[in-house]
Parts: sequence; structure tokens; C-alpha cells
Amino acid sequence: MNIRKDIVLGIDIGGTNTAFGFVDEEGNCIRESALPTNASESADLFFKRLFPAIEKMQTEMNGDYNLVGIGIGAPNANYYHGTVELPPNLNWDTTNVVELVEKRFNVPAVITNDANAAAIGEMKFGAAKGMKDFILITLGTGLGSGIVVGGNLVYGHDGFAGEVGHAIVKPGGRDCGCGRKGCLETYVSATGLKRTVYKLLANRITTSKLQDISYNQLTAKTIYNLAMEGDKIALEAFAQTGELLGKALANAIVYTSPEAIILFGGLALAGDLIVKPTEESLTKNALNIFKGKAKILLSQLSDKNAAVLGSAALIWSELEKNSKAVHPC
Repeated sequence: MNIRKDIVLGIDIGGTNTAFGFVDEEGNCIRESALPTNASESADLFFKRLFPAIEKMQTEMNGDYNLVGIGIGAPNANYYHGTVELPPNLNWDTTNVVELVEKRFNVPAVITNDANAAAIGEMKFGAAKGMKDFILITLGTGLGSGIVVGGNLVYGHDGFAGEVGHAIVKPGGRDCGCGRKGCLETYVSATGLKRTVYKLLANRITTSKLQDISYNQLTAKTIYNLAMEGDKIALEAFAQTGELLGKALANAIVYTSPEAIILFGGLALAGDLIVKPTEESLTKNALNIFKGKAKILLSQLSDKNAAVLGSAALIWSELEKNSKAVHPC
């Protein structure tokens, strides 16, 4: 008799693309795909495209697997309500995504924001395996974070807790997309790194190849490449970025005393360029009783489809919790 293997579906809804894939409990991605999110269209039109694409992929798997749940990562996602609430980069109203997904596929579904999903992914499949207290920082276009305490994500009373990227680190500082000024992500992110480069270019007379690149053409990867070549402005931009991140983390660890801080996302791929100044600043600024206790680690999912694995880990964790609640022994 052919025994079908249990799998889950992980969906990561991004501002540009949406990735989805079927994942087993060991973190193996059986099948995966992606489609453009088309941020200007409504949620209704988006799901009318997404659902058939998932069902087509499911059909191609020849019935060898049993779908047991669906995990979703999305911007402005509320774990408690199952909703995506007025996401800044999508033309959606508040949408009950969990309700739509469960109705279509008839399996349990759960949703959270992409950074929280990444944190669960690291705990189940990556650098935080075996840990119960850690902070995950996603360094991409912006700065996201997932805070895990006692093996559980911190959601707060409304589902939106843990936004380290929107802690104000420089009062009256750079404009942030959230409407405030001086938020951490305006300095520590791919976008923040670019802004730092142009401030340095304006204030320094140091010769740099960065002077010949327009803002719209400049990328964090270019800054990284030039830093590796010894460009002084590029190196200073990374140093300042790491220093600010270390200061912010010195404050963050006071609240939860994490075992580790895991750096995830495109900017984290800069390795020592971002890690070393962050570690030095964290050590320098940490309260004495916390010095040397929280190690900084790089994601172990960066060479995989981390977004899909994170969303899949979210539902696997939820199913495990529910199973323990029903069968406590």
C-alpha cells in the first residue's frame, strides 16, 4: 500500500513576487514556484491567480502527498486575526487571508509577517535549532524582526509586537516610510546603507568610485563589492551601519536576554563587513550583565528558499502545538 507523506504549503507574499512551495517536516522543499504579486491589483484578483497556480502544482505531484496545513508570510499580517491589514506596498484593504485559504483548501492555515515566519524557519530548520530565546533581524530593503521567548514568537496583545526596525535611534533623523523620523531601518537596511553612502559623499572629499553612480543605480551589492576592494566610503558606510545596529541590539537584549541574534536577508550576506562592527558596538554598549552572552549568527537558510521554508515552518509549529494540546502525554 502506498502511504502518502504529510506535507505543508508555505506561501510568502512579497511586494514584488509571491513564492510558494510544498515542504515536508524535515524542511525539504518538494516543489516550489513563484508568480508576480502585481502590487497594484486588489487582493481578490491576486488570489484568483494564486490559487489555481497552487492547485496546478499540487496536481502535478501525482497524489503522493497529503496536504495537512498552510503557512503564510505577508506584510502587515496579524497572527491573531488571520488578516493582512492595509499593507503599505500592496493595494489591498484589510483581507482575511486565513479564511480565504482555509475555505479553498480545507486544511488549517496560519499567517504572520515575513520576519516572524523567518524566525520560526530558523528555529525549526536553521541557525536557531534547539534555541528557545533569540532575536532574528531581517536586513533587506527595510529592517524586520522576529523575537522568540521561551520557544514562542512574541506577538503582543494586538499581533504586531517586535518591530525593532521602528525603534527611533536618532530623534528627528531620517524620514521613515512609517511616517516617523529616525527609525532604525532608515539607517540599517539596504536602503539605509545607500542613504549613508550619499551622506558620506556629501561630507567627505575622499575619492570613491561611488561618486560616479547615481542613487537609483546604486545597490547594496555594489557598495559591498567596492568595500571588498577597499573603497573608503563603502567601508565607512558598513562601519556606521554596524555600529548603529549594535547599539540598537544592546537595547533589545535588555528586554528578552536572547541566546543569539540571527542576521538574515540580503545585507547579512555582507558577512564580516556588517557582523564585525555590529559585534564591537554590541559589546561596547551592552549592559554589563549581558556582555558576551548574545552571540551574533548568520542565517543558515540563505542558500535555500528561506521565505517558503519560514512560512512552512510556521504551520508545522502550529500543527505540533495543536497536537500537544490534544495529546498532552
